[in-house]
Amino acid sequence: MGAPRPGPAGPRGGHRAVRRPVVTAVFPASATFSGPRLVAVGGVPVTELAARFGTPLYVLDRAELVGRMRAYRRAFGDEVAVTYAAKALCVTGVLQLAAAEGLHLDVASAGELHTAARAAFPMERVLFHGNNKSDDELEMAARLGVGRIAVDSFTELARLSAVGQRRGHTFPVLLRVTPGVLAETHAFVATGQDDVKFGFTLRAGLAHEAAARALTLPCLELIGAHCHLGSQISAEGGFSAAVALLVGFLADIRDRYGVVLDELNVGGGLGIAYTDDDVTLPLDRYAATLYGAVRRETARRRLPEPRLAVEPGRSIAGPAGVTLYTVGTVKEVPGVRVYASVDGGMSDNLRPALYGARYTVVAAGPGSTTAALRPVTVAGKHCETGDILVRDAPLPADLAEGGLLAVAATGAYGHAMASNYNRLPRPAMVLVDGGRVAELVHRETLDHVVARDVVLNDEQI
Repeated sequence: MGAPRPGPAGPRGGHRAVRRPVVTAVFPASATFSGPRLVAVGGVPVTELAARFGTPLYVLDRAELVGRMRAYRRAFGDEVAVTYAAKALCVTGVLQLAAAEGLHLDVASAGELHTAARAAFPMERVLFHGNNKSDDELEMAARLGVGRIAVDSFTELARLSAVGQRRGHTFPVLLRVTPGVLAETHAFVATGQDDVKFGFTLRAGLAHEAAARALTLPCLELIGAHCHLGSQISAEGGFSAAVALLVGFLADIRDRYGVVLDELNVGGGLGIAYTDDDVTLPLDRYAATLYGAVRRETARRRLPEPRLAVEPGRSIAGPAGVTLYTVGTVKEVPGVRVYASVDGGMSDNLRPALYGARYTVVAAGPGSTTAALRPVTVAGKHCETGDILVRDAPLPADLAEGGLLAVAATGAYGHAMASNYNRLPRPAMVLVDGGRVAELVHRETLDHVVARDVVLNDEQI
């Protein structure tokens, strides 16, 4: 999920000289380079990782991942519920780390909730999201003792109350409110405007009506409000505007019903850098913006400050990830472009095809550190012209079959959105730290790919 940055348009000559790239913070801090080539991540040589686990390979840097979890907790303090958004990267080992670091967790499906249970994540710190939760999912939430439910519709309010009555269980509830704030991001991941499938709109009065119902329905305890503006946001103005509107909503509930709601969840959305050109909002400024807006608006409305919650996902997992690929065909279209096709593509990273998202790619492993660079378009192996990972990247002119490439900042929404398109097995994922490697996700085999298929018998053919 993320905002597109249009790639260069028009033909590119395959032999045009390009500037040597500067190695930047888009790779994990532990990444080591020889000239422009990535040599190791987390103290583990990339050639060793590729030889042992194959490619494509998701590599997750533990120090970067955990460091970002801790940075959030430092920036916001113990009073704020830093709630990891599982949708960014939901694998058991990552949720174990998040639990150990004292984070809360946002899940949006039975599958994510099941993963949390498998990771022994404390259920009282889990918030269950989703615009179309099934009765089975609500029953599962009750059975596991999920701490909060973010309610998204009037029908969900009624169904949740019914589940609670059947089970003798009271659900702590947040109302998901759409504040009518359009964040500066890609249309597919903007979620705070009125015309969106999520939540109750403020402008049409639906949020107030939802609060009235939640306060009267049995087995529901309305404790606060939630909003989410979108993803990959780099400007603070939208966050301040959303806080002002939500605090106004809390004040309205107090004035109309005499109830003071004590939780305010402002969602996530903080962007990260995928390339040198990307401008990001520093974490400390983001925290100061939210704190300042909450204090200012609650003072103006004479409300006690609610407990604040934030939901980072991409900004924790994204920069910790690197994906390794092996180069296959290198093809030059004379006077147009050079293509290097790799052994993965849109089945392991859908974002470039879906959003036009841009990434940084470098050569990896041993090789010349002084070779001339030329623009190379890194293509996937799928049956789609749009299966392009990076356009016109400055890569060594001697890049050839069997070489390794490394794409930075792939920790979020790569594995999460992976598929078996063209029946490709999904990649393995490993955790690296201080020269050690732990496997987080096994590589799929061809047998895994067909495991759910049913073979017809002779009478059915």
